[in-house]
Amino acid sequence: MKNDRDDVPFSYRVKVGHISANPVEVHIEADASELKALAEAWSVVSVENLSADLQIARWKRDGVRVKGRVQAKIVQSCVVTLEPVEAAIDETFEQIFVPEGSKLARQPGNDAGEMLLDPDGPDLPETFVGDTIDAGEVVAEFAALAIDPYPRKDGVEFEGHIEDSGENDKKPSAFAVLKDWKKD
Repeated sequence: MKNDRDDVPFSYRVKVGHISANPVEVHIEADASELKALAEAWSVVSVENLSADLQIARWKRDGVRVKGRVQAKIVQSCVVTLEPVEAAIDETFEQIFVPEGSKLARQPGNDAGEMLLDPDGPDLPETFVGDTIDAGEVVAEFAALAIDPYPRKDGVEFEGHIEDSGENDKKPSAFAVLKDWKKD
């Protein structure tokens, strides 16, 4: 599906009103122009393919749950040799969306007004405006999070790096500047 916004390289819009409590299974795949746009957005050499199998269902009263598995093959530059390195992405994810202004999107707090954050707990739901959510954007986001920031070819190590011991670093004397000041 072509995207409606220029800043989103991969888009699959879902109308919230058409979602029921029973999960709908959807398979989405990026076409050639979307793969090229994703490669630019992710700053990689190329994206060979990107696909996802999604389950989209109603969550509580107004929310939407998107669960799925994203798979991709990308080519990156090795951080040591700059040669191409192929990488496979295979991630499962779950994202919940609620309408903007929903009480379900607020962070729970205590009586003192402090927010309680649980790093191992579930993420807060994302909010959406209008009657559509973009499942393709979610897929692309989770795929991007799985990209190795420092890819290396197998068996390649950094070599020839010498740490400075600091032996040649001498603190200049405070009077060294004055030494040549009054020569006539």
